[in-house]
Amino acid sequence: MRAVLAWKETIRDQCVYDLAFKPDGTQLIIAAGLRVLVYDVADGAIIQPLKGHKDIVYCVAYAKDGKRFASGSADKSIIIWTSKLEGILKYTHNDSIQCVAYNPVTHQLASCSTGDFGLWSPEQKSVNKHKVSSKITCCGWTNDGQYLALGMMNGVVSIRNKNGEEKVKIERPGGSSSPIWSIAWNPSKDEHNDILAVADWGQKLSFYQLSGKQIGKDRTLTYDPCCVSFFSKGEYIVMGGSDKQASLYTKDGVRLGTIGEQNAWVWTCRVKPDSNFVVLGCQDGTIACYQLIFSTVHGLYKDRYAYRDSMTDVIVQHLITEQKVRIKCRELVKKIAIYRNRLAIQLPEKILIYELYSDDSSDMHYRIKEKICRKFECNLLVVCSQHIILCQEKRLQCLSFTSVREKEWVMESLIRYIKVIGGPPGREGLLVGLKNGAILKIFVDNLFPITLLKLSTSVRCLDMSASRNKLAVVDEHNTLLVYDINSKELLFQEPNANSVAWNTQCEDMLCFSGNGYLNIKASNFPVHQQKMQGFMVGYNGSKIFCLHVYSMSAVEVPQSAPMYQYLEKKMFKEAYQIACLGVTDSDWRDLATEALEGLDFDTAKKAFIRIRDLRYLELINSIEERKKRGENDNELFLADVYAYQGKFHEAAKLYKRTGHESRALSMYTDLRMFEYAKEFIGATDPKNSRILMTKQADWAKSSKEPRAAAEMYLSAGEHLKAIDIIGEHGWEDMLIDIARKLDKAEREPLAKCAFYFERLKHHGYASETYSKMGDLQALVQLHVETRHWEEAFSLVEKHPQFKNHVFVPYAQWLAENDRFEEAQKAFHKAGRQNEAVKVLEQLTQNAVVENRFNDAGYYYWMLSMQCLDIARAESEDQRDEMLKKFERFQHLAELYHVYRSIQRYTDEPFSSHMPETLFNICRFLLNNLTKDIPPGISKVNTLYALAKQSRRLGAYKLARYSYEKLQELHIPSRFQESIELGSLTIRSKPFHDSEDLIEGMMCYRCSTNNPLLNNQGSVCINCRQPFIYSASSYEVLPLVQFYLEEGISDEDAVSLIDLEVPHTDQRDARWQDMDNGELQALRMDDGLDDPEEDPFTAKMSFEQGGSTFVPVKVSRSVLRSMSRRDVLIKRWPRPLKWEYFRSLLPDVSITMCPTCFKMFHSEDYELLVLQHNCCPYCRRPIDEPN
Repeated sequence: MRAVLAWKETIRDQCVYDLAFKPDGTQLIIAAGLRVLVYDVADGAIIQPLKGHKDIVYCVAYAKDGKRFASGSADKSIIIWTSKLEGILKYTHNDSIQCVAYNPVTHQLASCSTGDFGLWSPEQKSVNKHKVSSKITCCGWTNDGQYLALGMMNGVVSIRNKNGEEKVKIERPGGSSSPIWSIAWNPSKDEHNDILAVADWGQKLSFYQLSGKQIGKDRTLTYDPCCVSFFSKGEYIVMGGSDKQASLYTKDGVRLGTIGEQNAWVWTCRVKPDSNFVVLGCQDGTIACYQLIFSTVHGLYKDRYAYRDSMTDVIVQHLITEQKVRIKCRELVKKIAIYRNRLAIQLPEKILIYELYSDDSSDMHYRIKEKICRKFECNLLVVCSQHIILCQEKRLQCLSFTSVREKEWVMESLIRYIKVIGGPPGREGLLVGLKNGAILKIFVDNLFPITLLKLSTSVRCLDMSASRNKLAVVDEHNTLLVYDINSKELLFQEPNANSVAWNTQCEDMLCFSGNGYLNIKASNFPVHQQKMQGFMVGYNGSKIFCLHVYSMSAVEVPQSAPMYQYLEKKMFKEAYQIACLGVTDSDWRDLATEALEGLDFDTAKKAFIRIRDLRYLELINSIEERKKRGENDNELFLADVYAYQGKFHEAAKLYKRTGHESRALSMYTDLRMFEYAKEFIGATDPKNSRILMTKQADWAKSSKEPRAAAEMYLSAGEHLKAIDIIGEHGWEDMLIDIARKLDKAEREPLAKCAFYFERLKHHGYASETYSKMGDLQALVQLHVETRHWEEAFSLVEKHPQFKNHVFVPYAQWLAENDRFEEAQKAFHKAGRQNEAVKVLEQLTQNAVVENRFNDAGYYYWMLSMQCLDIARAESEDQRDEMLKKFERFQHLAELYHVYRSIQRYTDEPFSSHMPETLFNICRFLLNNLTKDIPPGISKVNTLYALAKQSRRLGAYKLARYSYEKLQELHIPSRFQESIELGSLTIRSKPFHDSEDLIEGMMCYRCSTNNPLLNNQGSVCINCRQPFIYSASSYEVLPLVQFYLEEGISDEDAVSLIDLEVPHTDQRDARWQDMDNGELQALRMDDGLDDPEEDPFTAKMSFEQGGSTFVPVKVSRSVLRSMSRRDVLIKRWPRPLKWEYFRSLLPDVSITMCPTCFKMFHSEDYELLVLQHNCCPYCRRPIDEPN
């Protein structure tokens, strides 16, 4: 470490008591006389003097944020200044101010006087003051701003918290005879504890923890310290005082050296933030700024590097394993030397010699071997196995470890470079370079130096090659010179070098650094360059050791470039040596291949062993065997090598040249290169060509080139084998070509083609092949398997015998894909009625479970129609059963269809139905619900809906009845409150129903007004005539069903109705009561009473009070008198009979769906069809033909 004066200023007749740096390091605040001076740190120029105090300024401090600073004076006042050098605030104490300090975190200011100290922060108006028992001389905040330490005249350090309360009291043994004069906290962030440095006028320096516990022992000083201050990172301490100089110490208090000697006491010294500049202030007004230069102290031997750290420690680093070990010397380390297992460290008063514990190359444990307790002055230090060598300008001294001076050499010029180059213990060789250009070799046990070379310029760096045959020198002009030591001849020179090293493992390689590049040179080849920062200091194998600033690192350099330089010159042995230092696998392969082609089998073998290539090793082995047997035709060996490398044509040429055509022939045959092989057969020898053809055929069989094999089979007419190969490999283009070329009689190959097409999922090609063969069964099967239903259906149209083969799988596929309705139709088409019914029943069940009552109604309707279909085909007894099922399903279909509206009304927030419609629907449903209610239909919901609508429409009696019925049932909790409320409020209404509603229930046959609810069902209570309802609004339609007399067929009836004969005949009309067993019928004679009276109306009269229903039967004449407009016919398919209905109010337009035969008011029907595009009941699309 040396200190260089940067600038120096003197303030006349003033003592500099304190100084402080602005945190960014640009300005310096100085307390001198009555003024505060502001200096520029860079050059020491004064920026501005600040006036404000009336007496001597004792102390200054700058806030950590750089916004303001404070000064304290003997005039008992503190002034706060801004960074723009303006005074903004002033406050006072009762005594003169001794010291000030800013909190680094909260920027609270501590100001200390003779009798008290104050704490002030910008946000508070007053200053909190605290009395103390002794004069405060110095103060300082901890790094976290939590505690303030005060140093006092009575030898006490008091540590206070932010409120000024004392937390710790440190009493120095000297008491008031050793006043505390300066304290400082270590600012390092790496320390675990807060460390306080305390300097007192008992000439001691001590260190304490925040808890008050002392760290280590007191350090005795030889002077009275006036100020102590740390570097910004806390690694060093600067201290000045009565010895008229500032000294540098380690953070532990070990003195490292003098910074600057002055003519008066040094009252203050401070370190510029984050730098190595130190400023001192003296009694005589001198301000001096010094730059500290820390030199690198280090040593290197092969892969061990030792360097100084924190001035007092030595770190030894193993450059290969990256291990590090720290040796603490607790004194200034001046020089370091390292050699093999020895390490020498020079301290101010002694030299320590360490040795490794073991001979292990990676061992990093050092122990002290010897101590030489003498002070030495030397420029360079070198250590050997049993000696240390000290170099002082021109003189070299060799000392034993017991400090006995054994030899001394005096040179003719200054020694610039010295290096141990190895040798037996006690007889090592040293390489010495002098300023006058002489290069000497000195042996430790020999008094006489040997001059190796004499250069004209000074030596900067030296190294000798591993075998001691070559010498590399860098001179002061940065030129690298390489000499042969024996012949003294200059081998080559290179510019731009600052350091050089030979590879310790390879004689012909060296590297040198300079201008930011690393240069590697092998033999006489051109230099290989790569970018690198710093100095290159060693070269071991493929690792280059590089020193950048203070850190040493090992750079892995692949040696590929020099290896290829040797390969180009066919120097295989040398290339192999380079490769051994470290190259990539591909470089090894290139080396092996080049050596093999150069017929250097030895090198090639070693290289192939490296990359474990057994094929080539076998080849080399066989060539070596042949050589032992006396073969020596190198061209033949080379031909074999080429053949192995895949250079077949070069190999063939060499075989031909050496007269071994047979080898070329067998090579090409083995490679199945039959075209080239034919060139070597020669036209004369038919036997050879026959062998070739046989081999070609065999090869085709076991070939790994199946396309060629297939083509050969085809040309040989072996279609089946060819098809097998092609099919296995999936070449559909070749396969379809074969299928198209084959004759349709060749069924087996065609079938095989089709089989492979199916396997390859080529549906089109497969169907083309089956069509060619005429195999319809297989074609249908193919369409079904590949789900190409359209093609399958078109085939079935032409060939109905395959109907079952298509529709059954189609239906199953639909069912699997959840398309049940289509599946049911497909089963139906296939004639599988039972399956169709099964699917439908499942669908219906699902619809009911899922509350899809609309779908349930539709599916029941479809089921009933299927039962009708089945009834047509079945025998008599099964037909009756199916017809019963038909009736039941029709009934259920209507119930579910109707219940859908009620379910929507009760479960959904909005209803799309008019109240009248809902009222009718509920009544219809309740009239038709027998004892066993179908699953899913809720009587509660129905009665609830009816009660609500009845009340709305004024049918209060019915509403009351509904509520009473509801009381007997289990009601869901969501309706409970509503129903109970309704039951109560309905009692406030009159106990009768609206007249209009009762009139709406008139029987069109006997004109009786029926009750709104009828427990006998949907029939008139008087004449038992069933009501015909509109399938949308469920109003009673003005229709009466009539039956044909015996002997009138449906066709006759229709033709008679179509006649529409006018009423001219006037005869007496007489009723005849025909009693036909159980059935009572009213029959009418052909005579007519009244020309105005309609014969049908007469037919409708009946005996009052009969408990059985008497249907209306009509004769031919009545039929004749009917108008086609007034008659609606349900044309049921066989075995059902047609049903006839007569409209009694021809003005009321009624429409009947031709599929499900449901009746609607024409307006309603048209509206619903427009909405749904189909019949609302059977879902028959409107455009579907009847």
